[in-house]
Formats: sequence, structure tokens, C-alpha cells
Amino acid sequence: MTVRLRVATRGSRLAQWQANAVGDLLRSGDPHIEIDLVVVTTTGDTRTDVPLHSVGGQGVFVREIQEAVLAGEADIAVHSAKDLPSSPPPEGLVLAAVPPRGDPRDALVGHRLEDLAPGATVATGSVRRQAQLAARRPDLTFIDLRGNVDTRLTKVPEGGAIVVAQAALERLGLADRAAEVLGVSTMVPQVGQGALAVECRASDPATQRRLGAIQSAVDRGFVDLERAFLAQLGGGCDLPAGAHARLDADGQVELHAFLAGPAEVWRARRNGDLHDPSWAAAMAREGAAAVGLA
Repeated sequence: MTVRLRVATRGSRLAQWQANAVGDLLRSGDPHIEIDLVVVTTTGDTRTDVPLHSVGGQGVFVREIQEAVLAGEADIAVHSAKDLPSSPPPEGLVLAAVPPRGDPRDALVGHRLEDLAPGATVATGSVRRQAQLAARRPDLTFIDLRGNVDTRLTKVPEGGAIVVAQAALERLGLADRAAEVLGVSTMVPQVGQGALAVECRASDPATQRRLGAIQSAVDRGFVDLERAFLAQLGGGCDLPAGAHARLDADGQVELHAFLAGPAEVWRARRNGDLHDPSWAAAMAREGAAAVGLA
């Protein structure tokens, strides 16, 4: 029996790649599933003339997609996990799956960090990226950067660089555009970067079961830890903060975290329980106190 699932997504090439990737995962478990994309235009897509934090920060790429599912216009919402607010989903929705994660790191397109001349221009719309690069290279000049990945790649400053997610380049077959992929110790990624987040209605147990089958339990645990860190800070795209969970060389869960305040920059790495996000929240409190944001 054929099961048709309508997948709400943004209209960019990357967003549709991600929605189709989720569809492929679902069909690999049940070949009778058919996927229809429901393309939704979000506030973040229409307001490309101003920084993200001025139009609502985190959530501007997901609200209209969530509303489409709640209204019954779609069955599933596929997001970049980094775009989700750190708060729980709106009433009536559940975060049903985090599939296997892609590369969480950031990449420079244009020039490597060490090759940028003093005063070179770096384009990025992320205060997290700017704060971390400025801490290492206070001589750099920063300008805002908005638009989809294809648009951003046309805006590399002469002699400078732009910053993009490495996973986005890989998913679009553009990995060769990266001049340098920045390690987590150099640039702590955005919470959820490289991961997808799939939501559905809480009243739809059949779809929840199907989505549960494509979830990576480990990656879901990592993303939940990162989101707990950000939730404690109460921030989003307008906060210069990052967190990335992974396994260390001994197979233990570790969380790398970054937070910048008015005059201080805080970095930390801790080990903890994959299934207990309280220690990630405690790290956020520690960081906030260290930079004067507590």
C-alpha cells in the first residue's frame, strides 16, 4: 500500500536536497513511501537585506514550515538543526528524528585563515563565527553576508574569505570550494550544525514511528546536549555562542563550547553523560558567569 508523505521545506537548493535526503532514508525502510515536497517561503528567505538577528534571529527559517505541518498542509517538516530555536517545538509538534549527521565544521571559501593579509575582509552573517575569528585575528575586517549558499559563493571579497558550513558545501557537491575546513578547536560550530531535524504532528503516531526508524540515536543525543547548552543561555543566532558534542579519543562524550561576552571570550571542553543534558546546561552557566552575562 502506497503511503504519501508531504514534506515541508524551504525552497533553496540545499533545503530541497535535505528534504529529499530524508525522503530517501524513509524509502530505504519502506519502498512504498512516496514523497511530495511542499515548498514554503520563510521570513528568513524574504528578508535578506538585514542581519538575521534583526528579523528574529533563530527561528526565522522554521516558523512558517512548522505552521504548514500544524495546519495539515504537510506531514513532515525538515530543517537544518542549527536553525531550530533551542526551546521545545511549538505545541502540537514533536522533534521526531535527527538522522545521521553530516560534517559539523565551518569552512573558509577564498583564502585560508593564515593566508589572509592584515585587514583582509571576511564576510559572515554569524556573530558566533565573527567572534571566534576576531579572537584569533583581531586585524580582520568583517562584513555581513546573507543569502543561500550559491549566492554567498558569488560574494567572496577580493583577497578575503566567506564562512559557510562544510556540510552545505558537501551536500551541494561544492566541497572543492573550501580553502580551509576549520577544526572544532579553532571554530566551535553552531549548535546542531551539520545535522537535520525532522518534525511531525504529535497527533500522528504512524509518522512518528516512521521517522523514529531513520534516527541516529547518538547524533540525537549530541544535538540534544548542544541544544541544552544554548537553551540555558536563552540565545540563538544573535548570541556569539557555539557548542559541539562528539566522542573523544577514548570513546567518551565530550562537549566543546564557546561563548563571547562584552570583554571576554570563554572556551571549555567537558566530558559527560550522553543522556543527561544537565551538565551541558551547567557549562552554559559557567560560561555566562565567565564572560559577564550571568
